[in-house]
Amino acid sequence: MNGAIKLSQEKSVTKRYSRKIGRMGNSLGVSLPKSLADKMNVVQGDEIEFIETADGEVLLRKVRHVELPEHVRPEVLEAFYDIFEEDRQIFDDLRDR
Repeated sequence: MNGAIKLSQEKSVTKRYSRKIGRMGNSLGVSLPKSLADKMNVVQGDEIEFIETADGEVLLRKVRHVELPEHVRPEVLEAFYDIFEEDRQIFDDLRDR
């Protein structure tokens, strides 16, 4: 599954996990069942991201930290992604031509 677990309420889901939400400082937190953590290849201290899709589904994915080449500054890459997101429709139109 490449470290990503899709949670949904569709009938095709073969495993369903239920957890209570608890307080973690000023935030809310939830624990992962060991079998799910094993599938995602996560351990204590790892970072996961929550991705909300247009259909309202939430994906959990282990954050992959990538080492940038020496000549690429993170702030330049971040600016590129911001511009890309702002102009996504233009890029999609160009791709579909």
